[in-house]
Amino acid sequence: MNSPAAPSPVLFFDTINAYQKGAALKAAIELDLFSAIGQEPATATELAARMGHPHRGVRMLADYLTILGFLIKEEGRYGLTSDSAAFLDRKSPAFLGESIEFFHAPDLMEGFNQLADTVRRGRKADAGTTKHDHSVWVRFARVMAPLMFLPARGAAELVPLDPTHDTRILDISASHGTYGIAFAEKSPRAHLVALDWEAVLVVATENARRAGLGDRFSTIAGNAFTVDLGRDYDVILVPNFLHHFSRTECVAFLRRAHEALRPGGRVVIVEFIPNEDRVTPPPAAGFSLVMLGSTPEGDAYTFNEYHSMLVEAGFASAEFHPLPPTAQSAVVARK
Repeated sequence: MNSPAAPSPVLFFDTINAYQKGAALKAAIELDLFSAIGQEPATATELAARMGHPHRGVRMLADYLTILGFLIKEEGRYGLTSDSAAFLDRKSPAFLGESIEFFHAPDLMEGFNQLADTVRRGRKADAGTTKHDHSVWVRFARVMAPLMFLPARGAAELVPLDPTHDTRILDISASHGTYGIAFAEKSPRAHLVALDWEAVLVVATENARRAGLGDRFSTIAGNAFTVDLGRDYDVILVPNFLHHFSRTECVAFLRRAHEALRPGGRVVIVEFIPNEDRVTPPPAAGFSLVMLGSTPEGDAYTFNEYHSMLVEAGFASAEFHPLPPTAQSAVVARK
């Protein structure tokens, strides 16, 4: 029988100092360190010369990024890992570095500075990111599209569209428009309607035009809980929206979606969906804390909870579909 491991403070120190990891990555992105390495590994001296910054700071930062796993150091030369080359080199089409503007937005991070008070109350004191026309969502729309490309394509594969018939698609909280565009690109006769706040729709419109949707794209500006959604949609997309709200609010919205769908139409929900134990898988389960710190009543709901909401809202059934390699999953239900 193995004896239990001796108590260790390593996890405590690693967690209490986790802000340093985020700060290091943010600094590397701002300084374009990953792009400076690119396809040609470099010593600290060479890297400092490429970046135009003093050797000391560049060497210390590069060593720390190596410890974190973002760089490889062999014989004194720093190189990119495959992940860093794909997502952190600005020359890569999958570059995700600009998303730091959203993840480290002061109004988002502020919600976690008083987390103990939020737990004492059981909810955030203010509306957080659910505030009417919150400015953070324009920033989100501008920088997060690359991060949503894979789950959007995965969700689009779940719902067949008949290219010989007109199809109406409504994208709720459309933001950058990536989800709706992925669906609209499946059929030349698909018309996409994007719903969001007016300032955010500027970004979605730009991206739809860039995707070549032309006159197959229109918008609805306003609150998804109160604005007229229209009728007879074949598909209603609800990506990363419901987690901001209470179960009661989610059901109320899903009833609106049910009314707006044609008979046989589908709603497609994309979310971070934990297992019933609420602690696995970690990326999805941990998202509930994000909602605790940024919304009054949001949560990371399980599939059984979404299934219950959908049935209460009038949908006949619901199917669960993981969207690998991302941490998100889709729930598809038919009217």
